Formats: sequence, structure tokens, C-alpha cells
Amino acid sequence: MLRWFGGAVLALAVLGGLGAWQAWEFYRAAGPLAAPAQLVVPRGGTEAIAAALTSAGIIDQPRLFLAAAWLTRDQGALRAAEFAFPAGASMAEVLGILRQARPVQRRLTIPEGLTARQILALLDRAEGLTGTATAPAEGMVLPETYAYQWGDDRAALLRRAELAMQAALSEAWNTRGEGLPLATPREALILASIVERETGVAAERSRVAAVFLNRLRRGMPLQSDPTIAYAAAGGGVLDRPLSRADLDRDHPFNTYRNRGLPPAPIAAPGLAALRAVLRPAETDELYFVADGSGGHAFARTLEEHNRNVARWRDLERRRAENP
Repeated sequence: MLRWFGGAVLALAVLGGLGAWQAWEFYRAAGPLAAPAQLVVPRGGTEAIAAALTSAGIIDQPRLFLAAAWLTRDQGALRAAEFAFPAGASMAEVLGILRQARPVQRRLTIPEGLTARQILALLDRAEGLTGTATAPAEGMVLPETYAYQWGDDRAALLRRAELAMQAALSEAWNTRGEGLPLATPREALILASIVERETGVAAERSRVAAVFLNRLRRGMPLQSDPTIAYAAAGGGVLDRPLSRADLDRDHPFNTYRNRGLPPAPIAAPGLAALRAVLRPAETDELYFVADGSGGHAFARTLEEHNRNVARWRDLERRRAENP
């Protein structure tokens, strides 16, 4: 009898050892995930996490996952966030990711030249952000790429972008050139927003800025079409060509009728536009017009400018005739 009992205990020990060995092998073996995947791991405890992992195809043995999570609980709590999982991630790797990996860093790019309304719409569409944000003050957001995590607050991200603009404007203002006809950082911001909307050619920014600064020095109206478009669109983006009525309209942003700067920015300028305004090119040019290649033809005199305008109009006419 004792001999039989001893044999049974030995058999159970052997079977237990084989079971533990098999469990360890399963714990370290490649998992079912066929391709790399990202998953927003939910709150609600280990069972909710196991269900989400199973549904996403990252694990296929949720009960064994629960047991492994409990047995390794001294290694840390499982976190709720968005994580990236490699193809074939083992259960050991999955648990390590949930405990130690950095959550997925999403990115939101705010392009240069957007209006406050466009920026707010961009934030509203950003996947993974939560909460609501109100439209920022025009021009007071720095165009840049901002990292965020799933579940971050929209208003908090917007505040980061506003603080970034304050810092960029302060830095540019403190390193400005001498003799500029700009009294405050806000005036620099306003002009930078106009420069941003006038040209998308990086090499032209400081030259376009210089033209406007030269016109300010001489008391000439800026005559900037983007300010007219901003007024015609009620602070938005105009979806039609400018008309004579737009140019003749009595409006604070009409820089054909009014001298000096408009009362506020018309868009969010990038750091390059801020620097162009505060460190402009050295030139006495007073005019520019589109040259048909995406850039502009610059002129010092009205006579030269009129010739450039005539060439531009002729090019537009020929394009219309031969689309």
C-alpha cells in the first residue's frame, strides 16, 4: 500500500512538472498575432484587458493570460493605454509591453497658415483626443507637429501650441533687427501672418516681409490680397476669386483702403515667417506679383511692377485659352 501511494505521489509530481514545463513553454512561445498591431487597452481590470487582447488576435488563451498575469503580478500592474504589439508577440512579451512599454505616441501636425477655425477643426478630427476645445485667438498657435497619447485632452494640446507660439514670438522678437517699423511683438505676429499667406516659397519669405516693411516705412497701404480674402470670408477661407467689390469694401482688414497693419493676424504664421519679418532681407523693393511658377516677381518702381503685372495677366490669359 505504501509502495502504491509513493508511486502515485511520484507520478503526480512528474505530471505537475511536465505541466509547469509546458506552461512555461507556452508563456514564452510566439503568439497568434499575424502582423504588428496597435491596441487601445481598456480600463476595467485584467479580465477586460484579456478580452480586448483576445478580440484583437494578440492572444488566444485568455484564461492562461489571466493566470500568467496573476503569477507575475510582482512585476507591476497592467496599464490602460494605447500600445504597439509586434507580430507573434509571446504572452511574456505582451505582459512586458503592458507593464513597461511606452504608450504609442500619436502626432498632430498643424500646418502653417491655418486660421483659428481650421485649427479647431483639425483638433476635433484628431483620433484619440478627448474633451472639447474652443477656437484659439487668431494667429496665437504655433504651426508644428505635436505628440500626444490616446486619451489626452484637446484643450491641453491646444494650450501647448499656444504656449509654443508665445515662446517662439518672444525668441524672434528678442533677436529682431534694428530699425523695424514694428512697435510690439503683436505687430510682428500680424505681419508674419500676412507673409505666411502671401507666399509658400521659403526662399521668398524674408523678401516679401521686406516689401511690406518698406511700404509701412513710407506710409503706403500694404495692399495684401490675403487680408481682403480673410475679410470677405468673415475670418475663414475664401472659396472664390476676389472681386472688385471685395477690394472696395470698407473693412478693418482691407489693406487696400487702410494704411498700416490690420487689427489682428489673419492666420497662424510659422517660425520661419516670424523670423523673416524680424530679420528681413535688405532690399528697397516695394512691389511683388505672382510670376506664374509659384513664386513672385519683385520690383522697386511702379513702372517695373506694372510690366510684371502685364506679364502675369498675359500668362493667365494664355493659360485660360489653352488649359
